[in-house]
Amino acid sequence: MAATGQGRTSVRVNVAGAGEASVETGISVLDHLLSLLATYASFDLALEVEPGNAEAEIAGAARALGEALSAPLRANGASGHGAAVLPADEALAHVVLETSDRPAVYSNVDLSQARVGGLATDVAARFLDQLTESAGLTMHVRLIEGSETQHVLDAIFKAVGVALADACGPRRNAR
Repeated sequence: MAATGQGRTSVRVNVAGAGEASVETGISVLDHLLSLLATYASFDLALEVEPGNAEAEIAGAARALGEALSAPLRANGASGHGAAVLPADEALAHVVLETSDRPAVYSNVDLSQARVGGLATDVAARFLDQLTESAGLTMHVRLIEGSETQHVLDAIFKAVGVALADACGPRRNAR
């Protein structure tokens, strides 16, 4: 159990799992997106955030997941970098990430005007900013195609999952 500033968060991640997720953040759209991330990463994820305001729940979930992934991303033999291009219906997202001492998200996606799950915030941007900060990642997110907000979010989180799995996996021989 970890304190998040606005409440308490509990997280368990098994990066060598089967993609099973039990996620309760208090924000149904975020629960869905994190379940997709876990499925596509093949991570077993148990994440629970004490109810609070939406901003605190998003930040708490991202911070907890980032902190839980920090060690596996830097484990001896882990590649520390990953990339994926994945679709969700008409949307196609490309995500590239690596461990970094200068965590940041670089993205061409702006969902600040979208109202996802009734939230007046860009769920993906808020979540990914805090995730990269807590895990120590530099992440590039490119939306190649897509107009339907939920499909765009699904494609991004699926690609983040695969890229994280790649980064936690073993280094490949250089060619």
